[in-house]
Amino acid sequence: MGSASGNLSRRSLCAGAISLLPAAAALLSAPLLSGCANTPATQQSSDAGSEPSTGSTFAFDTYCTFTVYGDGSAPALLAKECARYDKLFNLYDESSDIARVNAAKGAAVTVDPATLDLLEQALAFCASAQGLFDISIGAVSTLWDFSAGVRPSDADIANALPHVNWRCVELDAEQATVRLADPEAKIDLGGIAKGYVADRLCELIERETHATAAVLSLGGNIALFGEKPNGEPWETGIRDPNDPGGASVVGTARVDGGSLVTSGLYERTFELDGVTYWHILDPRTGLPVQTDVVSDTIFCPSSTLADALSTTLFVAGSRGGSALADAREGTAAYFILQDGTTAESSRWQELTDFRA
Repeated sequence: MGSASGNLSRRSLCAGAISLLPAAAALLSAPLLSGCANTPATQQSSDAGSEPSTGSTFAFDTYCTFTVYGDGSAPALLAKECARYDKLFNLYDESSDIARVNAAKGAAVTVDPATLDLLEQALAFCASAQGLFDISIGAVSTLWDFSAGVRPSDADIANALPHVNWRCVELDAEQATVRLADPEAKIDLGGIAKGYVADRLCELIERETHATAAVLSLGGNIALFGEKPNGEPWETGIRDPNDPGGASVVGTARVDGGSLVTSGLYERTFELDGVTYWHILDPRTGLPVQTDVVSDTIFCPSSTLADALSTTLFVAGSRGGSALADAREGTAAYFILQDGTTAESSRWQELTDFRA
């Protein structure tokens, strides 16, 4: 699960993420998205038609970019929504819903309907994940700091692990409250929140804009809305994990819609006493996951599910991860392995028309 990586000036939602990589790290969506800028969002408008309007903003500790066809006002609306969700889910913002629940020491906390909705979906996934995904990983993930190179002691990890149990998260839909039955537990939504936001942004586009199509990139999460204007499939390149800062790709997925989410071990790491530690933590041990995978990419109709699976399949490894992907309808996974080879679930080629 996620860890407190972040950057030196700001620890936000993605500082606790497993699957949420910086915008340049994981996926390249074609056509390439606009250049990024800090909040407020930058925007380049165009008339409705084949030329898109583009915008970008900084939220969830990463750059979010939007390419929208048919509505020049949509990118600014999407940026505003990103800021709203960032304020709700940010583990390290004391005023956020998640931080307030974590600080309440077992008391019920009234939260935004979106927070309640995300938690309901996250807990349902936890229940099916066989211990490989747990949103209460915050008790352990907040001990780590991958920016400063801080490794918690074995004793601190051992003391925190008993408080990693998603069953302690109690929701009251009627009262719109959340409480932690274990006062020492902490919620960390880094492994699922950006996927959830991407899905909500697609709903917003459909409900409140005139856009006909869009590509949304939230770091390592790509969500596709509508049909590409020229009628061809959307193309998304999977970056080579050996060149995370560059533009080289191992191949291109061609899909008609849905979401692609990539996670990798190479983005947030530090070395201490000759040992390299990476940001993807196993919720069963509180330590960086032991896996044969360097990078995994998940295709799924739901970005929420793709995000959570990109975390879970890392912990499961390529063989177990392929089986988990095969168990979900319309879902497929592609793995780049530690030994330089690749693996894929049985429907990867069928669903993505992947071209190496």
